Amino acid sequence: MSSSTARTLLPPAAARPPVPRRLRSARCTGSAASAETTTAVPARVTTVSNRGDTLPICRVLNGMWQTSGGWGPIDRDAAVDAMLAYADAGLTTFDMADHYGPAEDLYGMFINKVRRERPPELLEEVKGLTKWVPPPVKMTRKYVEDNINRSRKRMDVAALDMLQSTGMWDYSNPGYLDALKHITDLKEEGKIKTVALTNFDTERLQIILENGIPVVSNQVQHSIVDMRPQQRMAELCQLTGVKLITYGTVMGGLLSEKFLDTNVSIPFAGPPLNTPSLQKYKRMVDAWGGWSLFQSLLQTLRKVSLKHGVSIATVAVRYILNQTSVAGSMVGVRLGLSEHIKDTNAIFSLELDEEDMNSITEASKKGRNLMDIIGDCGDEYRA
Repeated sequence: MSSSTARTLLPPAAARPPVPRRLRSARCTGSAASAETTTAVPARVTTVSNRGDTLPICRVLNGMWQTSGGWGPIDRDAAVDAMLAYADAGLTTFDMADHYGPAEDLYGMFINKVRRERPPELLEEVKGLTKWVPPPVKMTRKYVEDNINRSRKRMDVAALDMLQSTGMWDYSNPGYLDALKHITDLKEEGKIKTVALTNFDTERLQIILENGIPVVSNQVQHSIVDMRPQQRMAELCQLTGVKLITYGTVMGGLLSEKFLDTNVSIPFAGPPLNTPSLQKYKRMVDAWGGWSLFQSLLQTLRKVSLKHGVSIATVAVRYILNQTSVAGSMVGVRLGLSEHIKDTNAIFSLELDEEDMNSITEASKKGRNLMDIIGDCGDEYRA
């Protein structure tokens, strides 16, 4: 897809009305399922690609934000054993970041154990996706390379399967483009297999592509409550082939039976919001429409889950996997503390019919359009 074709999709920023950016703590939303939405059962593995760079990933990714602190202490040996259990169950893609506590180190321990104790076929299937979150400093080649080398060393790999550069930038600083050009050079030298983004908005994704950066995916917040990526972002992705990897899809656990028929506004009346993710996504619920409307959404999801004999979270992830341009969705893992392998694997056998999809879409649309409140994907970090 040529840059001129991509540019015809979306008018320049000056031609678009400004979007208010007030809600600092919340994250991304918009329209619900489009006509392009598919209800076919997804394959377990999909491939993200751009200009010959390809990477097969599991469509449900194991998110490792929970290793960064705030969810409980991490026993490294127990965490690595848990990672092996997920991989043995076919959940072979792990998503992490340089700032997620020991996440990259855990992956290095895990991949070495796979090399020693598992067949080569599993080693080939396992993928480690990491993110780089640089400060707003001058992006020299040496600075970028030193950081990438640090992740390679921690993860104990010759080449990173995917490096996702984050979009938590003041976009008046063009350093993000300098960083991505150096990252692309490092990919050409064999230190990175695929280049990707996290939390970049649609306008910047378009600019990045026009600068020749071979982006395979953009990781964004996307849930039944937060449908923003299905507005401008998915439209550009359809034109260019860039895929979406989603996080926040089960809202830290809010989209579950645990929070059905509860009132968290009354102290001690409901389950505690005692993790960073629960607190974060509760703010998103407040922005979208409040706890009472969220209970109505959970009731809708519960009906669908009972119909299919699965959990609410399984339905929530399956719904987002059905959305336009979504390659994969993240489910957080509390390694060594709890596991949800059975529920996660149920996603791959769940087929939501048209009635299911329509009922969930209708419930989602009852909330506010968060694009009008927050702005495009990632704008909550730049407010």
